[in-house]
Amino acid sequence: MYRQLYFDYNATTPCDEKVLEAMLPFFKEDFGNASSSHHPYGWLAKNAIEEATESIAGSLGVSGDELIYTSGATESINMVIKGVCKAKKASGNHIITTKAEHKAVLDTCKELEKDGIEVTYLDVDRNGLIPIDHYEQAITDKTILIATLYANNETGVIQPLRELGELCGKHQILLFSDTTQALGKIPLAEVFESVDFACFSAHKLYGPKGVGMVYAREATTKEVFTSFIQGGGQQGGLRGGTLNTPGIIGLASATLLAQQLLEQDTGRMKSLRDRLEKGISSIELSTVNGKEAERLPNTSNISFQFVDGENLLRALSPYLAVSNGSACNSASVEPSHVLTAMGVARDMAYASLRFSLGRFTTEEHVDEAVDIVSREIAKQRENNILWVRR
Repeated sequence: MYRQLYFDYNATTPCDEKVLEAMLPFFKEDFGNASSSHHPYGWLAKNAIEEATESIAGSLGVSGDELIYTSGATESINMVIKGVCKAKKASGNHIITTKAEHKAVLDTCKELEKDGIEVTYLDVDRNGLIPIDHYEQAITDKTILIATLYANNETGVIQPLRELGELCGKHQILLFSDTTQALGKIPLAEVFESVDFACFSAHKLYGPKGVGMVYAREATTKEVFTSFIQGGGQQGGLRGGTLNTPGIIGLASATLLAQQLLEQDTGRMKSLRDRLEKGISSIELSTVNGKEAERLPNTSNISFQFVDGENLLRALSPYLAVSNGSACNSASVEPSHVLTAMGVARDMAYASLRFSLGRFTTEEHVDEAVDIVSREIAKQRENNILWVRR
């Protein structure tokens, strides 16, 4: 019997041993509160956070003053979008986003619509991309923010940001990009050159769950950003609450390690992804979604005709940890909103698998996964009268 193989790294990653080692002292020996300013326990925690911030900033090529720690990307997304709407309400009430965003963005926008914020949801093409002229046509004199994913969590498709950043600068509109999936997989120079805000989660890059951060361009933060969580005045009053010292140390360690291994990991994952797609593409009537676009090196989303998606996932579950979309939307019985936005038929969207590879994936794992998927799809099609009569 096959052991279960993990192909869901976009949902979460195991904590790297080096990251865990860096965190452990701050759970027990150096457990002080960074806001305790009258004794060494607090001083040590504060110094550790300052050093972690310098490490992250150095790894990413930004200023430490541009980083705000949060509980993760979902909080970060709420913080940015709601914060901008509050701070810019005198200037306008219009947001532009896309139909292929993560649910954290879409649900936040839907909530804001109840409070009078107008939101334009742009269509994507069959590769999950949005032409720049579509953004420009949607801009009004009330537009205050454009929110767009940099790298899609379901398909891996990467949106070009430089041209969009120039457009936002031309119209004096703020640009926010959910970059949660990109850190540690591709270079981020284009992001920091183009956006006003970005967000990250440690658990997507072999760090701990429950910690993340917002990148907020320093000039932008001082001009328009307001306090999101009140109480204590931490982080310049932008996000109150006791700082998660071990989590921040873990985030810093994971970020540094990811940047050190970036070139090595990117090349290896792309090779493994291509190997996976070559093997699975030998299955008749299978389609790689977004294949013609630039994609993350670790992500492959594949649809299969004449297969019931729920039955396929159930059959694969003893052997493979895979998904059919975002982990944050796993309770939904609807097909992937990302795939349907790309024009994928509902039955094909239901019968799709997302494979996301990671640091501990091997060629052996990939070859086993191809064998397992091929076998299970063949079994399901044997009992499908439409397949027999195709």
